[in-house]
Amino acid sequence: MPTNFALFEAKPNPTKGVTEISFSIPTTTDVELTIYDVSGRLVATLVKGRLNAGTHTATWNGLDSHGRRVAQGVYFYRLRADEFNATKKLLLIR
Repeated sequence: MPTNFALFEAKPNPTKGVTEISFSIPTTTDVELTIYDVSGRLVATLVKGRLNAGTHTATWNGLDSHGRRVAQGVYFYRLRADEFNATKKLLLIR
């Protein structure tokens, strides 16, 4: 069981369309994992809800929340859980 919150590097990164994002939470808590573009616009919400302690993986398929394919470029993925907040960069290439 994890002892700390952690947001790991997306794999693969850069990605051609599908990438996996893993994170760890040490306790059962509300979690939100989101994707943003470089202008700060919310692109997609991958996880939103209460999760048990452990390591979890979410998949992003390069689509926005409406199912539309997003442009290539730099994106940011952010994990919020309890008081933990971490952001990492992701490069999408086509």
